[in-house]
Amino acid sequence: MSDPYGSIRHVNVTYYQTPLREGGSLPAIVEADDGLLYVLKFKGAGQGPKALIAELIGGEIARTLGFRIPEIVFAHLDESFGRTEGDQEIQDLLKASTGLNLALSFIPDTFTFDPAVTHIDAKTASQIVWLDLLLLNVDRTARNTNMLLRNKELWLIDHGAALYFHHSWSGWEEKAQQPFIQIKDHVLLPNALRLAEVDKEFRELLSPERIRHIISFIPDEWLTLTEGFPSAEHYRQAYVRFIELRLEYLKNFVNSI
Repeated sequence: MSDPYGSIRHVNVTYYQTPLREGGSLPAIVEADDGLLYVLKFKGAGQGPKALIAELIGGEIARTLGFRIPEIVFAHLDESFGRTEGDQEIQDLLKASTGLNLALSFIPDTFTFDPAVTHIDAKTASQIVWLDLLLLNVDRTARNTNMLLRNKELWLIDHGAALYFHHSWSGWEEKAQQPFIQIKDHVLLPNALRLAEVDKEFRELLSPERIRHIISFIPDEWLTLTEGFPSAEHYRQAYVRFIELRLEYLKNFVNSI
């Protein structure tokens, strides 16, 4: 019987094409054994596997809500990639990232969304702001919109800075119920005039079953048991509970904006 929610494909990285020197994580364009190009996010980068977990959860929740998101895949990196790279910084990153990483399908012929050039309607703006309220996404500002346009289609990218609470799990249940103050810097907030309507529609799409399914994708090896959780499954249950609590209290946040 097929999985009604789908699954995450696995690919093997076959060719390191070029680094994307944006931010501190040095993602790269790579080719995989399926012949396709991907933007590879490394588990050995500054924020470690937690940035990949945020990318995975944020991207798949966004996809569930109907946003255009590049396909997310698990990308296996062989230890041989670090041996011939001439740049020491990149060589160290490749060596630290041997094994399972995360990649997103490369979308060609895109340009960065600029609010001064492209208008986003109030419904779409409200949908994106709602998503980022849920995910605690600090990275959709005028300085760094993390949205791409291709043939007039809007794509959302880069959710690695979302769910920042998991960099320190202390008091995580309380954090789930707190307002997201950084939303004031959101590039689309001035036009997010239909949040209450979107709140009703979106919470119906995020069923408990769907949330649990998304969280189940997180690989055991990304869940280091240094946070006080007795097992990887308990770790996943905490992520599920956090998202459920955010949804429970989100209406209060929506009404306060």
